[in-house]
Amino acid sequence: MRINYDLHDLQAFIAVAERASFRQAAADLFLSQSALSRRIDKLEEGLGVKLFERTTRRVQLTNVGQAFLVNVRTALDGLEDAVLGVADLAAHRTGTVTLACVPSAVWHFLPAVLTAFSERFPRIRVRVHDESAQDVLNLVLAGEADFGINFTGAADPEIVFEPIYVESYVLAMRRDHPLAGRASLTWKDTVGERYISVAKSSGNRSVIDAALAGVEKHPVIQCEVNHVSGVLALVEAGMGVAAVPGLSVLPGRPDTIVGVPLVNPAIHRTLGLISKRNHTMAPAARTLFGMLQEALVKAQDDPAAGDPAAGDPAAGALF
Repeated sequence: MRINYDLHDLQAFIAVAERASFRQAAADLFLSQSALSRRIDKLEEGLGVKLFERTTRRVQLTNVGQAFLVNVRTALDGLEDAVLGVADLAAHRTGTVTLACVPSAVWHFLPAVLTAFSERFPRIRVRVHDESAQDVLNLVLAGEADFGINFTGAADPEIVFEPIYVESYVLAMRRDHPLAGRASLTWKDTVGERYISVAKSSGNRSVIDAALAGVEKHPVIQCEVNHVSGVLALVEAGMGVAAVPGLSVLPGRPDTIVGVPLVNPAIHRTLGLISKRNHTMAPAARTLFGMLQEALVKAQDDPAAGDPAAGDPAAGALF
């Protein structure tokens, strides 16, 4: 059968079927009733069947019309998906994706995902802001980053926080430290050690202080540094020990530093992907978001990959 009707005819058919009224459908489509009737007549003539039973009081689909309505809706949905798919492909040709994340994610996790993304979309530029947890949150809230990887933001009503990865804190020390061979350490074991800490402005410090609020014996801070990278530099120099996220001391860091899981209490933080609520990401950003989502889930399912504390239930899950 030769198809001699167009998309407008199908849209007119759906409008009449949904409203059961030529008058209402014509108003919605900004057509005169006579113009709309001609489109339906053309469609019925082309198909060789009656789609509607029409009286002066009502319009009703025939049995054939009801079956045709289902098929037309499916066809138009498929067409819309195809058009959107082409638009997505076009949007992936060029552009910029801006990601904000805590530094540990940059060091241990982003390289593999960004390499795969760049291979698929070589003309997409990726801008990474490796900042403190609060700065990451602020960048996403301000719309200066498409999304972020963070451990804060879950309580913010403007943020969608998708928890994906639970990370444990460890005591970082030089490999030649007397405690370096222990399977785990209580906070009581650390009393008397020269303890290095991130500053109070750090999100990591907030997590640690909250967990130790009811702990009677824990080390006294000897030195404060703004960022975990600075803390680890002092640890490597032999100035003391420090409680840091497990990501910070995995393979890739200097071999002189090890991390021993901390217990009683064990301290954890939950990493998640954060985005601004009711904000629609551009296709390229949405694709990178999905790739990170998938990779984080795989890492959570396989904590032994690159995890020096794997197999120790006190250690929790680490990258």
